[in-house]
Amino acid sequence: MFDFMTVAKALTDENRVRILMALRAREMCVCQITGFLDLAPSTTSKHLSVLRQARLIESRKKGKWVYYTMADLPSALPVIREALTFVHNALKDSPEILQDRHRIEAILAREADFCSEMERRNTPDSYHSLEIHTLADDNTTATE
Repeated sequence: MFDFMTVAKALTDENRVRILMALRAREMCVCQITGFLDLAPSTTSKHLSVLRQARLIESRKKGKWVYYTMADLPSALPVIREALTFVHNALKDSPEILQDRHRIEAILAREADFCSEMERRNTPDSYHSLEIHTLADDNTTATE
């Protein structure tokens, strides 16, 4: 019963559901998730913590960055597999989720361009987290 209640609680917030839908397509770092949601980093971290506690997502650390992915479905508990399948099937064609997908793609494209420029300049990776937020603001609003 605990697993069910924890999963149910995690799915009661729109931002957490948006994160789940975003992670179906790709791995994302915290700063990318923060950028696409347009939330404060502490708020994003709290949402990620709730999703991770419910075992709906997994994380890995690379250097000083933390990356998140969907839970590994084959090894997940049945309640988690069923919940993730339900969320995906219920929302895959939702206008908000399609809008999020376009916003994320635009942010990632600008990030790739920015990162390529920083690599050409031989600049360390320290810019990553700070710049994602400004990339999210450039010509990409939540109402696009």
